[in-house]
Amino acid sequence: MIEIADIFRKHGSSYLNQYSFNMLPSHRKAFFDIQRCRTPIMGGKVYFCPDCNKYEYSYHSCGNRSCPKCQNDKANLWLEKNNNLLLPVNHFMVTFTIPAELRTLSRSNQKLFYTTLFKASSKTMEKFSPDPKYVGGKLGMIGILHTWSRTLVYHPHVHYIVTGGGFSKENNKWNRSRSNFLFPVKALSVIFKAKFRNELRKENPSLFNSILADVWYKAWVVNSIPIGKGEKALKYLAQYVFRIAISNSRIISLKDGIVTFKHQDSDTKQWRILSLKAEEFIRRFLQHVLPSGFVKVRYFGLFASANRDLLSKVREILGCEKAIPKKKPKVGKIFKCPQCKKEMVIVYIVPRPVQKCNKAPPLINSSFDILDFNQCA
Repeated sequence: MIEIADIFRKHGSSYLNQYSFNMLPSHRKAFFDIQRCRTPIMGGKVYFCPDCNKYEYSYHSCGNRSCPKCQNDKANLWLEKNNNLLLPVNHFMVTFTIPAELRTLSRSNQKLFYTTLFKASSKTMEKFSPDPKYVGGKLGMIGILHTWSRTLVYHPHVHYIVTGGGFSKENNKWNRSRSNFLFPVKALSVIFKAKFRNELRKENPSLFNSILADVWYKAWVVNSIPIGKGEKALKYLAQYVFRIAISNSRIISLKDGIVTFKHQDSDTKQWRILSLKAEEFIRRFLQHVLPSGFVKVRYFGLFASANRDLLSKVREILGCEKAIPKKKPKVGKIFKCPQCKKEMVIVYIVPRPVQKCNKAPPLINSSFDILDFNQCA
């Protein structure tokens, strides 16, 4: 199976020749990490099975949040952590999108635009929620940043899971919204655009003044759909939390410098095939690597950490008095013998290397020498 790491190794030098002069540090790190993830150069652990007298070597993962090999198991852990956060009420998925005219600027000023997107969108819903025509109380909101289309085109937007109702401090009760309607999306669009414009002008006046006025006169896209209750809503959002721009399973081939992959049409739901030059594929992939330290999942309203006491009160009102559990201690992964399936013991650890990622990393050879287990033991 062709992997993203294979594409990086084989065509990374060509990509660096074109783009290394203006690669962001976060892009360089992802470029470096994905190539080396779960390879001998990362080090690892040597396991031994006393029953079979057999050694096995497990390479260290890179842990990069943009690596397709390191995200598979995290969604379930996130679900477990957040399952007791949501309330037993209907929820909505509300999506706010940056218009196409601003995407080039957004790509060059990611932290500014992504932060502005979160602020403007969350404050827009907070403006509407006190109105008794819609909710009449404080909402709970979980937002997740998403920057790609199905063909890896840059398309920044934020998805929210929003409670279908809110807590009214004045009446000390929970007010439910309509089951199939939360807010009017056209009105949301107008306020969202205004708040985004004002926030951007405040944070960076010179950049704001470079934007054509037409952007502020067109309609911005906001969407809202009902998605059910509690765990169902959370599972819906979890697919966006740890998904990367494209997984290895979608890559069909790498031949003559062309990457061919499949994507699902958003309208017809039919699978389609797209081919790109390897350098263009790498460029599209890396533009979705988030800035270092940027938090892509954020909690607002009742779900904000500062409102946990209020959230507990709301849970009691709604009849779910179970306290939000404390974080469980992290348990290491158990490595089982591939032959007898019994737990193996660690006999040697090869530490992962410490690398500086402030300059373009050299490419590594796709063929590696496996460590001699007898030397390790």
